[in-house]
Amino acid sequence: QLQASGGGLVQAGDSLRLSCAASGRTFLATGWFRQAPGKDREFVAVITWDAGTTVYAESVKGRFTISKDNARNTVYLQMNSLKPEDTAVYYCAARLGSGKVNRISEYNYWGQGTQVTVSS
Repeated sequence: QLQASGGGLVQAGDSLRLSCAASGRTFLATGWFRQAPGKDREFVAVITWDAGTTVYAESVKGRFTISKDNARNTVYLQMNSLKPEDTAVYYCAARLGSGKVNRISEYNYWGQGTQVTVSS
């Protein structure tokens, strides 16, 4: 249902763009979470498919941009000014209903993770 791609190894200050291709059904919103080694999975950003409303975690505001391409059923996460603390496995997730956007349990479908490593 969800296919994530675009991770890699970059240096601090570099940029990366992650993609999440959705198929199979219509979702209310698609977002990104990340999980660093030894830490809990955390919310990064989300976008609604109809109005394009976006919400970001404070830690990525001003550096990351989430966007969508309705024709391709794909959500993107443009990550600029990357920091070593952004290193994590990034997961895309989709939700069918409304609720707290940063709550993992609100998301019904998950893609496989893609590794992002930022070296200092």
